[in-house]
Amino acid sequence: MSIKAGVIGAGGMLQYHAAGFRQAGAEIVAVADAAPGAAAKAAEKWSIAKAYESVDAMLAGSPEIEAVSIIVPNKFHAPLTIQCLEAGKHVFSEKPPAMNAAEVQAIIDAAKKAGKQVLFNFNNRARPESQAMMTYIGQGAVGKINSAQAKWIRRTGIPGFGGWFTTKDMSGGGPLIDLLHMVDLAMYFMGYPEPAHVLGQTFSDFIQDKQFKGPWGIPDRVGGTTDVENAAHGFVTFKTGQVLTLQVSWAEMVKREEVSVVFQGTKAGGKVERLFGIDGLDNTAIDTCELYVQENGHSVNRSITTPACEDMGRIGSAANFIEAIEGKTAALNTPEQALRLMQVIDAIYASAASGKPVSI
Repeated sequence: MSIKAGVIGAGGMLQYHAAGFRQAGAEIVAVADAAPGAAAKAAEKWSIAKAYESVDAMLAGSPEIEAVSIIVPNKFHAPLTIQCLEAGKHVFSEKPPAMNAAEVQAIIDAAKKAGKQVLFNFNNRARPESQAMMTYIGQGAVGKINSAQAKWIRRTGIPGFGGWFTTKDMSGGGPLIDLLHMVDLAMYFMGYPEPAHVLGQTFSDFIQDKQFKGPWGIPDRVGGTTDVENAAHGFVTFKTGQVLTLQVSWAEMVKREEVSVVFQGTKAGGKVERLFGIDGLDNTAIDTCELYVQENGHSVNRSITTPACEDMGRIGSAANFIEAIEGKTAALNTPEQALRLMQVIDAIYASAASGKPVSI
């Protein structure tokens, strides 16, 4: 029998969750959204049988649901994840995992008590380039990754002014917590080591400047709050001796949007990169995957060819959730990894606030 799934949130990411769940053989039986009429509209568009205007109503009205995906503003990720776990459901949540590391620990505790799985939509792990690179890493071709550089930078990418993205109480922060994917991917390649010390700085010079609004996001909210950073830089040392440099921005004086992880291993270096076109849309992006080695006294750069993936792994990530809870494949991520990621993010914000390094 197929897994019965419910979705909380009728936003744009529903298309990928629905496609991934169905690709893996799951049946989406219900959708819930607090905005009047939003769930009903999404149910009709995506052929979902039942629509609800509250999570409580969905859990009560569709008890057959075994798994739930969560597509809501960041503030509600942890509370809804815990509520669904306590209701006996597996959970697939959008990123970030929560507002901070303490909330992730509460999720871990709830998942253990419920005996259910929690996965997060770190979809860039499911990109073909990332999986190809992980194959080389797993085979030992790279050796130990000593250092890595994670970057997701935008020149004009503020996702609206005054909305939940730019309201710290709702989002937890700006691009550092929103565009955390490359930090996660770098730590994934590195074996997700335990962080030790963090030095970080954030910048807010352009966060009120309408010239830096991006081509995506939500409409501006007049009178709303805009109190997050527009860029963050950091340096992380791990207990293994590995180090990570990161640069993340919605608005920064750079040439173009760049999404990349570069690393230096004891046997080979490498890069996974996505360069966007001028309009910033996925179908204009160019993906690359490369390895750098020394052979017979020569520097050799190997280009790894992978299938095109316009959705940046979003469908594959959702499908992995269903297959993982069915025991058909290994989960692409774990709550314990999410905890380490959020510890790093918390520490960068704390370091930026204090002007001092932070020990974890």
